Amino acid sequence: MASSFRTDAYINGEWRGSAKRFPVYNPANQEVIAQVPDLGATDCEDAIAAADAAFPAWAAKTAKERAAVMRAWYEAMMAGLDRLAAMITREGGKPLAEARGEAAYGASFVEWFGEEAKRAYGRTIPTTTPTRRYVTIKQPVGVCAAVTPWNFPMAMITRKAAPAIAAGCTIVLKPPHQTPLTALMLAELGEKAGLPKGVFNVVTTHESTDAIGKVMCESPLVKKFSFTGSTAVGKKLGALCVGSTVKRISLELGGNAPLLIFADADLDKAVAGAIACKFRNAGQTCVCANRILVEDSIYDAFAKKFAEAVRALKVGPGDQDGVAVGPLIDMKAIEKVERMVAEAIDAGAGAVVGGKPHAAGRQFFTPTVLTNVTRDMRVNTEEIFGPVAPLIKFSSDDEAVAIANDTPFGLAGYFFTK
Repeated sequence: MASSFRTDAYINGEWRGSAKRFPVYNPANQEVIAQVPDLGATDCEDAIAAADAAFPAWAAKTAKERAAVMRAWYEAMMAGLDRLAAMITREGGKPLAEARGEAAYGASFVEWFGEEAKRAYGRTIPTTTPTRRYVTIKQPVGVCAAVTPWNFPMAMITRKAAPAIAAGCTIVLKPPHQTPLTALMLAELGEKAGLPKGVFNVVTTHESTDAIGKVMCESPLVKKFSFTGSTAVGKKLGALCVGSTVKRISLELGGNAPLLIFADADLDKAVAGAIACKFRNAGQTCVCANRILVEDSIYDAFAKKFAEAVRALKVGPGDQDGVAVGPLIDMKAIEKVERMVAEAIDAGAGAVVGGKPHAAGRQFFTPTVLTNVTRDMRVNTEEIFGPVAPLIKFSSDDEAVAIANDTPFGLAGYFFTK
């Protein structure tokens, strides 16, 4: 039976296959969804050249003309919302309700930036010379390149691509090998909406990830590079960008977000908030609450209420009704979470809920609450990226702030207090 979705890469308005391909798995059951081209550095160079060739004509269009194409792209996304959400769940694992939310959120970037491009105003600047007038204007920089993560396979693409394309730039995208099919759906919808050849390119790869990243960072044709992923990889890519062409870069890297719950907090609201910002996408979100700091006078009461709520979370494949926590993305992720939890328990933490794989299958980890967590445990110092909530006591505001800030990571922070 013919596939109902594209499985080839998209370069210069053409669907590019390859004799060498890699499998894309459904993380809930390890089903092979598709085989996708495992492209290399030369293919990436082709995509960059195509984007560079397409840039002058796209940049020359008025903001209104570009906005019309982006409006059509946005409307195509909204019309295909259920199809996009189903693919996000199928290749990424998140519950379907979350996937629908991501699809709508991802489409909103295309709508927003398409309209904002009409208002890319310049400025006039006062001068001391009466015969001169100084003005600033905003112009597209050229070819942009982007590397996106698997945990938000649509929204992280449109958040990068939409402002670039709206401004008049062209873009070359390398999606993650775990979730490339959503990116290819976006390319298909863009093609139908009227995006010209070379404006939006998708280079799929697995084995050549490092080589393609190097090409993107070092190519003199690429004027802007954007990456979302780990801090370690971001540092390497940033160094490549600076060491070669000193191009513009944007890096969104690892997080270790604290959630602070003070003694005067409404416990029911705090529990609901902790569930929402800890277990979204099975905890595989860089802005998730990675550690929960609770004032000592309410620690036991909060831990009890929170554990009850966590115990009630339904675990299973994301396409099943009522599922709140889906699978982890792959075995590497599962093994990392298992190690971190085991280390914490060995060091004295207690798993009042979970602490082990779930009966739904090897790909699932039971939503976990750890008590008696100390500051030196890895579940506090490193990003867990799993459905594990470590609870840490604090006795004063100063101590809470000190624990919260005791990390080299950033991105987010949350608190409950009156």
